[in-house]
Amino acid sequence: MNITINSRTCEASTGDRLLDIARANHAHIGYFCGGNGICQTCYVTVLEGAELLSPLTETEKAMLSDRLIGEGTRMTCLATIEKPGTIRILSAVEEVKQMSETAPYLLPAYSAKMGWEALVKFPETIALQIQRTFTGHFNLLQIFSDVIQGIGDTLQLALGGHVSATAESEARSCCQEQTGGYLLSGKGPGAMHNGCCLNGNGASHHEPARHGALHHHHDCGVPA
Repeated sequence: MNITINSRTCEASTGDRLLDIARANHAHIGYFCGGNGICQTCYVTVLEGAELLSPLTETEKAMLSDRLIGEGTRMTCLATIEKPGTIRILSAVEEVKQMSETAPYLLPAYSAKMGWEALVKFPETIALQIQRTFTGHFNLLQIFSDVIQGIGDTLQLALGGHVSATAESEARSCCQEQTGGYLLSGKGPGAMHNGCCLNGNGASHHEPARHGALHHHHDCGVPA
């Protein structure tokens, strides 16, 4: 089955933990404690399919305020898929990213809300973590290993995005060099060929080197 995380389609199966699905598919979900229910950074809002997920755990009830629960908030390190169907979720970090890009003036109110909801549950959260510590629920070595792996995954994802952007920039530069800097008109393969064969300056098939370079560039699958 597939689920949607921040508009990205991700492969999933019943029994899978939401955090693991996000990590496997490089979806944008915050996590620092390695999925051990400590850091509270993996919040998501379930937009559709909440009934297909596992019930709220006692840990989530202790860390999530009634308001956040009412808004459909879950912790992806504690929520798993129990039934197949359509599931759509939006991570808190992605929501902040989108807000900063489209409506940054909303960020102060959003930050204040999240800070207040965390403060409301702070005593209960601390009590829960102390109890988990004394009852042996924490394996410090495993937590440390999970944190290191989480940081590594984040760096790999960030590096991958940088490499992709660099490769695209180099490909565009190569295209401009090979085609003499000619601008392509329109969109799509047909328009690309039209653009290289006949641009605003009257260039045509009488320039085989430039035309061949552009067609080679298109065949390689690199967008102009």
